Amino acid sequence: MNGLRSLILVGFAFAGIFAAAWLEAPRRWLGAQFDVLPALVVVAAMTTNVLTVGILAVSGGVLLDSLSANPLGVSILPLFATGCGLHRAQELVLRDLPYAQVILGVVATAAILLLKLILLLSLGENPIVGWGSLWQFLVTCGWSAALTPLIFRLFDTVAGLLSYRTVEPPTFRPDREILRGRH
Repeated sequence: MNGLRSLILVGFAFAGIFAAAWLEAPRRWLGAQFDVLPALVVVAAMTTNVLTVGILAVSGGVLLDSLSANPLGVSILPLFATGCGLHRAQELVLRDLPYAQVILGVVATAAILLLKLILLLSLGENPIVGWGSLWQFLVTCGWSAALTPLIFRLFDTVAGLLSYRTVEPPTFRPDREILRGRH
């Protein structure tokens, strides 16, 4: 079951990253593109294990970096660290409520973006940081807030369609003998 969930999440990551690279309208209208990986990291951290979070961080991070101007592999550590932090707090969060999913999406996106900026600066890169970066930060957090509950529902639907249904126990006790007729 976890292998299926990992494949579904990696498939969502591939589709979402390519959609973000292909769609130019949000970039032109808002000046920032949407990022589906923080929402997927939230879903992976809240519904699966740490291994799945790692698989998603490595595959999604490498794919995102290969389609962006980032150095290859710089997105892996922020995605994995945020996913592990959310996974540790899994029992404390009401993950089935939509407003909690929105808050988790915003917090995860902010953490990933800030960790990525710190990592880029520590590697000696010169990212362009200014007032426009604040606008892009807010737009990206807003996109993630809107996408996280939708991805939770889509993930549950697809995982439910592709997995076996559990057999419910019978309503009668099999160790009882039913006597029929006069007693």
